Amino acid sequence: MSKNMQSKPAETTHRIRGFSLYTGRLLVAFLLGFVPMWLKSRERSSSLSEAERQLGLVRMENRLISAAIDARRRDYETARLAASDFFTFLRAETSKGVDSALSQAQIAGLEPLVAQRDEIITLLARGDAASADLLSDLYGSYRKLMNP
Repeated sequence: MSKNMQSKPAETTHRIRGFSLYTGRLLVAFLLGFVPMWLKSRERSSSLSEAERQLGLVRMENRLISAAIDARRRDYETARLAASDFFTFLRAETSKGVDSALSQAQIAGLEPLVAQRDEIITLLARGDAASADLLSDLYGSYRKLMNP
């Protein structure tokens, strides 16, 4: 009977050790698969974030050029809406601070352009042909600041 009792704790210890080794191997295998995927996911997330920032800038520029074209075509209401969207996006981007896709120099350079908002929107609301020239000049200034 004493032989039976001694073999049970040894057998239990052997089973626990086997289970621990199995669990350890399973954990290592999981980590070998998980870590590279996690690193790749972080890289892709960073790339996506940068692409979204660039897309925001392209959309903003698109709204400005759309406003200028619509004003030239004398479609002042559509131009007013596009110009308003441009200024709204621009204000939002410049107020993001360090999270902005714009550099500090670009933000500082864009402030005088933002100051023209009320004048341009008013001219467009009145259907004034001078708004087309102002929007074209604004676009030229914007391009210079954004693409030095």
